[in-house]
Amino acid sequence: MTCEAPQGTVWRSYGTDRRSTRTVRVRVSAALVVAAVLAVLLVPPLVQLDQQAVDLHAKLLPPSWSHPFGTDDLGRDLLLRCVYGLRVSLLVGVAAALTATLIGTAVGAAAGALGGWADRALMRLVDTLSSVPHLLLGIFIVSMFRPGVWPVVVSVALTHWLSTARIVRAEVLSLRARPYIDAAVSGGASRWRVAIRHLLPGVLPQAALAAVLMVPHAMWHESALSFLGLGLPTHLASLGNLIQGARSSLLAGQWWPTLFPGLLIIVPTLAIAGLAGAWRERINPRRRSELML
Repeated sequence: MTCEAPQGTVWRSYGTDRRSTRTVRVRVSAALVVAAVLAVLLVPPLVQLDQQAVDLHAKLLPPSWSHPFGTDDLGRDLLLRCVYGLRVSLLVGVAAALTATLIGTAVGAAAGALGGWADRALMRLVDTLSSVPHLLLGIFIVSMFRPGVWPVVVSVALTHWLSTARIVRAEVLSLRARPYIDAAVSGGASRWRVAIRHLLPGVLPQAALAAVLMVPHAMWHESALSFLGLGLPTHLASLGNLIQGARSSLLAGQWWPTLFPGLLIIVPTLAIAGLAGAWRERINPRRRSELML
């Protein structure tokens, strides 16, 4: 009796601590995401400065009250340029994630619902494209267009739908084994009617989760392409462009032109990933493996 009580107490304490930690993580992640969105929406109209305004007398100023993030090598305010860069990253991330999810859901649902040779052909296509590194394939795609936002969106979308297709196909195959699907087929429902009325609604939560998890990957991909000079034009504010242009300043000892754009890449993407992880545990609590995109 005296040995069992402490064990039960420890087990309950561990479970409570785990739930508390998860709650704190979700709240912090949500607060960071909201702060990023509010910064993108409110900072440009509230800060009456031109992000392209050059002031060589104020170049490479350290962070201060007048310039919280300091200035770059042309005297431009880094806070405003980082916010504009974050806006571009969020735009590219959300647009590319939605496009890739639509493509992946369509391919995965068709493969799982049709089966047979269609399933094998579509999955071989997915396997073939997956064998090519995302960044290399993205460079090939974006190099066919002029630098801009939408070529980057197309490049990221066409390289990130593959995992969604696998997830949706696996979910469709699982749903096809359910009794109500057999009942619908026995009742005379066509294959397409079963897919649209029964299978597709069942995979929407997983597809939506894949879309949310894809946003950080798309933001990192856009930043990498811009850092390599293949994304947005260099005169536009992009987090990748800002880091690429700050390399010489970092070697000279000015750390702020690199630190703040880097933080605006890392922190929002980790916050979005944290919210997506909590969502995954809610819709599928028994599955603890990571959803790799």
